[in-house]
Amino acid sequence: MSPAATACADPAGTVGFLLCRGGQLLRAAAIEAPRMEARLLLGHVLECRAEDLLRDPRAAVAPERARGFAALVQRRVAHEPMAFLLGWQEFWSLRFAVSPATLIPRADSETLVEAVLEALPDQGAPLRVLDLGTGTGCLLLAVLSEYPNATGMGLDLNPAAAGLAAGNARALGLAGRAAFLAADWSAPLAGRFDLVLSNPPYIEAAAIPGLMPEVAGHEPATALDGGPDGLVAYRAITADLPRLLRPGGVAVLELGQGQGPAVAALARQAGLVTLGARPDLGGVERALVLSAPGGRLG
Repeated sequence: MSPAATACADPAGTVGFLLCRGGQLLRAAAIEAPRMEARLLLGHVLECRAEDLLRDPRAAVAPERARGFAALVQRRVAHEPMAFLLGWQEFWSLRFAVSPATLIPRADSETLVEAVLEALPDQGAPLRVLDLGTGTGCLLLAVLSEYPNATGMGLDLNPAAAGLAAGNARALGLAGRAAFLAADWSAPLAGRFDLVLSNPPYIEAAAIPGLMPEVAGHEPATALDGGPDGLVAYRAITADLPRLLRPGGVAVLELGQGQGPAVAALARQAGLVTLGARPDLGGVERALVLSAPGGRLG
């Protein structure tokens, strides 16, 4: 970091100085919550909790650690996502390893887990679950954490994503109930499922360059690009759901803003029943709940 950062009160090379200077650089780059992010990055480098850093701001930081912190700050200034810098993201109170091969789990997607719990209230049920486009495995593994007798399979076209999800299952103690496969959602799978989950690509292709730089510049385009109208993946998934779901089985799909009516129409054309839609905390209709004809599960 620049030696010109003389406005910081604590001596150079200390926790307080690094936090001050890191916060200044992040603020100048229009990063939200720059002080908090500086603490998270320095805590990551020093292998301690971010809140513990404030106990002794004059504590010296080894030069190699200070350089590591400076390198992370510069990557964040370039709008690389925090989750990629830290190597993990929390979802449903579980920690998931992340990589540029996958979308970063988002709090909005927790709405799908809430919708599953509402649609299938028997948490002791031995559900068979399928997650299409699994990414980090966050949806499947969060659901399995709530249904101790359930088993599941996650598919992702990217082998690196499928491998990452398998690693997350091991880290969370769920590997015995979860399998991951590098394949797309049209893969011929044996048997049918009680529950199908998916957070498919749903951004209109022309809109992707205008997304925030953390997303447009760093997260995988294949996990974002929903085609010209954002509905390409939904067409494929809804057409396949009658084959994948047991009679009475439930599907929960993540929606982009305003996509509910169009996706519900695609589901209706496929012979599926719309049970409802659930909004996220921002009030956006985020989870569409569908059922295959034949009676409700749970």
